[in-house]
Amino acid sequence: MSIGAGIALFAIGAILAFAVNVEVEWVNLDMIGYILMGAGAVIFIVGIVLLARRRRSDTVTRTAVDPSVNEQVTRRSTSTTDDAAGL
Repeated sequence: MSIGAGIALFAIGAILAFAVNVEVEWVNLDMIGYILMGAGAVIFIVGIVLLARRRRSDTVTRTAVDPSVNEQVTRRSTSTTDDAAGL
């Protein structure tokens, strides 16, 4: 959803910055367009980063023997990525 929102903000900003030729006294539409384009680019990049992070998962289980109480703890470490999952 954030990728689509970033693209939409960028497109709206580009329309305001380059296609609208209306002069308004109290606001500069070109500057608002550039701000929206910047915000759209940032949201798009954040969406890509979050999508990449969601595909990784790590599971860690540890095994050790506690000498004071002779208790055994198991340690196992696995890492799953798209390549390892066969996707």
